[in-house]
Amino acid sequence: MQGYIIDVKNVRDDDLIVTILEENNLFTAYRFYGARHSTINVGYKIDFELESNLKSSIPRLKDVIQLGFEWILDREKLYCWQRYIKLFYPHLKEVEELESFYFQSLDDTVHKMIKQNPKRAIIESYIQLLEHEGRLHKEYECLLCEQKIHNKISLVRSFLPTHAKCSYSKTFEFNQIKELFDEASLLKFEDEEVEYLWNILLQGL
Repeated sequence: MQGYIIDVKNVRDDDLIVTILEENNLFTAYRFYGARHSTINVGYKIDFELESNLKSSIPRLKDVIQLGFEWILDREKLYCWQRYIKLFYPHLKEVEELESFYFQSLDDTVHKMIKQNPKRAIIESYIQLLEHEGRLHKEYECLLCEQKIHNKISLVRSFLPTHAKCSYSKTFEFNQIKELFDEASLLKFEDEEVEYLWNILLQGL
């Protein structure tokens, strides 16, 4: 099996509880002496096996092989990637049936980050995630006053639209946000604006 490590918890000495996002499942497994192995880290894609244990309620993680990315040694890209991946655990941990969308989205983002700025690639992928989950608000009604937004627009957590006067937030041109929402494209955004969006994303998926 293959999957992305989205959460790691330390237990007893060097053992770990590892949560892995596989194509259609979210697995939680026990890894003996996992803290000693460089292949076990949030954000890493791994090939692995699970071994059931009658003495434990969760399986044992074994035969782990890290599946490297082309940019794995790029500190900035890895840092951004790990911060994004960490957001998936609280977002998905209560989900009973996992769609393949999430695994495929991470695969696509890994590929885009080969040539693209990591924050831009991740934000564009996040827009597609919001679209998939039906949480991308293209009706452009203010979250706070529930009135239509026509010109300047602000975004809050989960990229929910608001009037700037309602949320006291940074403003964007309406056409910028419309292109972002319609095409998942940040071409019209300056680096400073991308940084602002990045900080919104980090508040949670």
